[in-house]
Parts: sequence; structure tokens; C-alpha cells
Amino acid sequence: MSKNIQETHLNRARASLRQALSWYGNLRKPGKSSSNSQLAGLVKPELEMLTSSLNKLDSNMIRIAVFGLVSRGKSAVLNALLGEKMLQTGPLHGVTQYPRSVRWYPGGKVQVELIDTPGLDEIEGEARANMARGVARQADLILFVVSGDITRTEYQALCELRQSQKPLILVFNKIDLYPDTDREQIYRNLQQLGRANPQSQPLKPDEIVMVAAEPAPMEVRVEFPDGRVDYEWETPLPQIEELKQTILYILNREGRSLIALNALILARDAEAAIASKTIDIRSSQAEDLIWQFTKYKALAVALNPIAVLDVVGGVMTDLALIRSLSRLYGLPMTGYDAGKMLKTILFSSGGLLLSEVGSSFVLGLGKSTVAIASGENPTNITAYAGTAITQAGIAGYGTHAIGRAAQVYLEKGCTWGELGASSVIAEIIAEVEPNTILYRLQQELSL
Repeated sequence: MSKNIQETHLNRARASLRQALSWYGNLRKPGKSSSNSQLAGLVKPELEMLTSSLNKLDSNMIRIAVFGLVSRGKSAVLNALLGEKMLQTGPLHGVTQYPRSVRWYPGGKVQVELIDTPGLDEIEGEARANMARGVARQADLILFVVSGDITRTEYQALCELRQSQKPLILVFNKIDLYPDTDREQIYRNLQQLGRANPQSQPLKPDEIVMVAAEPAPMEVRVEFPDGRVDYEWETPLPQIEELKQTILYILNREGRSLIALNALILARDAEAAIASKTIDIRSSQAEDLIWQFTKYKALAVALNPIAVLDVVGGVMTDLALIRSLSRLYGLPMTGYDAGKMLKTILFSSGGLLLSEVGSSFVLGLGKSTVAIASGENPTNITAYAGTAITQAGIAGYGTHAIGRAAQVYLEKGCTWGELGASSVIAEIIAEVEPNTILYRLQQELSL
């Protein structure tokens, strides 16, 4: 992708996060009510996540996390990339006890943070495994290190990491231990298994790389000028250049888009959590509000004798309810958005709420006719009352159902709309080119 497109992705991501912080910024200041104070404390981690994501966008820092099972050479791969042994390695399982990050400056303006993680299958290491999976959420790019054919445990771990919605490179380490024929066969197997989805295509060349991060010592024959022959152990240089060039090529081709996409994914999850917590803590107030509008609409419809005004007044009441719920939750909503939401709710309810509008109009016509006739025959007042009560019941039910549906839409739809995180994510994924590593997200993941 061109640098202009990548820069556009970055700018769109920044605008989305700034908009989110503007929307939810009032939650930083606890209100007078106990529910506001409690909510401010509950959403503090999500607000900090939005702020840190925006700061990361401004710093242009790429995070690359390495994962794998124990003894696959994860730390050795990072040491080889760095060109020096900064991370501890060894023959024992579990040398890496906790995630550790180091800075890598591969050249140019690229800044990379390499994150080493504990093995995902360590005995009694579930806490460390959970910690490692948490790192995946912060990573822009994932390296998954194997040292041969993928085992069942590795395949399961790979599938879990795919769900983090991050681009992934499969690193086949310790190739120095395999003959060329076996190495090529394992490579082909990894191409098929590494996709982690039977419907997807095999891994592309820049999604699987073969390396020897810490080659085993080799015995070499040494001949001296005087004719003597001796044998010494020599450690070959790491075979890491292909991985380094692959990473640099990806970062140059789509690095800024990677940063933007990851920041938006974090923002989307944070906003969804804020919406969920807000709706949960204010459920009692929302219930009172819904019932208030339900009773108001039922009473207004029952007393109004004009059919057309019944329908118009009912729709206006439903729109006001949606706007009131939005204000109660502190979630973004404009009059135009409320109208679109009401239309969506009506058409997504299997015609049930549409029939409520239709019934209201038909009953309203009958009620109007009875009201006119009651001037000539007072006994028609009973018929008017019966029609009004029926119409009021239907109208009240419709408003209550719309209020319930609006709660769901407000929670699920907070990341959509203009500059919403989900909207910008969809835009970025739609614009990536087929030869990019981001393109697989478009094929495999449901954003």
C-alpha cells in the first residue's frame, strides 16, 4: 500500500479515538449520584486504553510479539533479530517467566518493540499463558514460532491467536536440525496447517519463514600448515536474514495501517465495554424511563381522537424515548441516528412493531369515526372507550419493545457511525491490497 493510504488510515484512526475520548470524556469526572461515581471507576481502564492507544498512534511504534510453546526458540529468534543476546535462553523449559520487551532499531525511521512471552503450554503455567495471551491484544504483528510439524497443542494455540484479529507470521525455527527434504515437506505442511481455517488459502510466502536462530554447534575439520589435522566445535551464524527482511518489507508496505488497525480494535473493545458497563449500571433507571414513556404514549393515544395524530405522536414518542435512553447512558446519538435506529428496529422485528403502527392507524380511524358519531349518539362513547383502550395497549407494548431493542442497539452500535471504530476498521480492511498480510483479516475474520 502507498504511504499516502497508510497515512490516511493513521489519520482516520486518530480521529476515531479522539471522537471516542470526546464522547466518553465526561465519565472521567464522577457525578453527584452514586451510580455516576461507580461508573467512573468501572470504566477507568477502558478510558486509559483509549488514551494509550491514541498516544501509541502518535509515537509510530510497532509492537511485535513472539509466541509459541516451550523450547521452540522464541527468545533465540528475537536475539538473532537484535544481533546480540539480550534475552535469556537455555535448555530448560520455562526460561522466559514473564513477558519482556526490548527495543529494536532495524534502520530508518522504523521503531519496533519486540515482546518475548512465556511458553503457552508450560506445566502449572496457566497464569503465565493468560498473561501471554493478553500481550496479543497489544501487538500489531505476531510471530508464532514452531520447530517442526505443528502439534495439536500448537494448532489450538495458533487458532486462539488468530482470534486476536492480528496479522501473523509463522516462523519455522531450528531448520539446521532437518535435512533439506524433510525441511521442505514440513514447510509445505505448515503452509496448510498454519492457515488455522479449512476454508482459507495456504499461507503466503511472507506469512511463513524458515530460520535457524541459534544453530547447533558443528564439528569442523581443521588442517594446519604443518600437516596436522584436528577437529573443533564451531557455532554457525544465525540464519535470520530472511525473517528480518520479511518483517521490514511488511512494515514498509503496511506498517502504519497495522498500527491504525490495532489501535482501532482496542478502541472498539474498550468502547463496547464502556457501553456494556453503562447499560448494566443504569438498568434500573432505564427501566423506569421505558415504563414512563410506555404509560405516556398509551395515555396520549387513548385520549387523542384523531387517527393520523395517533401514529405521528406515537412515532415521536418512540424517537424521544431513544434519545432519552442515549442521554441516560451518555452514549452518542443524534436525531438522525435515532430515526435510523427506529427504522432498523421496526424492520428487524419481523413485522411485529410495524403491525403495531398499522393497527394503531386502523384503530385510530375507527376511534375517530366513533368520536364523530358519539356527538349524535352518546351510547357510542362506550365503543370509543373500548377502541381507545385496545389501541393504547398495543401502542404501549410497542414502545416498551422499542425501548428494549434500543438498549441493545445502543450497546452494540456505539462503535459504528461516522468515525466509529468498527466503521473505520471496515474501511481499512476494504482498502487493503490482496498482496498484503492484512488481506487475510478480510478473508478470515468477521469485523
